[in-house]
Amino acid sequence: MTPGSCAVQVGDHRAPACRATLDKDAKGLSRLISAIHLSRPENYLSIYQSGCNLACRKCHSWSFAKVQQGRWYRPQDILDAAKKYERQVTLLEPRERATAWHAHDSCRCCGACILDGRPSTVCPGKLTPEQICFGPQGFGPARNIVAFTGGDLTCCPDFYAQCAEGIKTHTRLWTLVETNGYGLTKDNLDILQRHGVDAFWLDIKAWDEKTHRWLTGGTNAHILGLPAEILGRGFVLEVLSLYIPQIVESDQLGQIAQHLAAVDTGIPFTILAFFPEHRMRGYRAPVTSEMIAAYHGAKAAGLRNVRLGNLGVFVRTEEDLDLLARNVPPEDR
Repeated sequence: MTPGSCAVQVGDHRAPACRATLDKDAKGLSRLISAIHLSRPENYLSIYQSGCNLACRKCHSWSFAKVQQGRWYRPQDILDAAKKYERQVTLLEPRERATAWHAHDSCRCCGACILDGRPSTVCPGKLTPEQICFGPQGFGPARNIVAFTGGDLTCCPDFYAQCAEGIKTHTRLWTLVETNGYGLTKDNLDILQRHGVDAFWLDIKAWDEKTHRWLTGGTNAHILGLPAEILGRGFVLEVLSLYIPQIVESDQLGQIAQHLAAVDTGIPFTILAFFPEHRMRGYRAPVTSEMIAAYHGAKAAGLRNVRLGNLGVFVRTEEDLDLLARNVPPEDR
């Protein structure tokens, strides 16, 4: 496949991510990992990878995704971390719920049941306080899922495949890959399927190809076809897109939603509010009315499972909260 915008900073020079953050020696493959910990609000073990095959202007992980940073991990090291995490799991999910999407309907990660001794008014009421634990990013359950996040080198699938195979063989954990989709060719999807990857969180960054190139440095020509390819192989799928004012707004989000609905109306679709970061710090975040319009546009396109995310970015006042409450049901925000 054609390389994306994959250069990462290595000291005073730049190098392709697959050379700077992925290595192979006589003992096998190793990957540069920035951190591994229980993440919120996803409530699963996240493996934060250094190195990425795209260069997103809006990237909130750029400090390690586009800079060589971290510790070298072999697949066995990932398996050891997964085994350790499995002992901490408090919520067993079936495979079809091996997503970030499904974390929301079991816990809102507010910690009220621990800190106040009683659940909050928005609590789904599905867990006991004994299932809530504290992690680096706050309170919530520990679900039986291991996710690769941060950078993305699915264009070089063997490390993911070896990790997934070990996790599948030696634990009861599901394996999720958070991905921009650029490296998910049909051949690579087949490799990941054979070796036990369970789910993908696909970040579709734009519908318009020119916009996608401006945002990421790479094309989306094959990315838009991935939902059908992923579901056709039996993977679990969720899709994420950002509302970026003046760049990716309701029109493009609606087209993405319509495209997804044509594949399967049940695909979970999260519309996240953009917040200024990296090379887009001069851009503004969306306002509540814009997010509501995008939500209703995605629903009108035929998707049954649409949710708004990053509420703290666009809900700034009581008026914003009231507007959101009147227009979007609680389970979708």
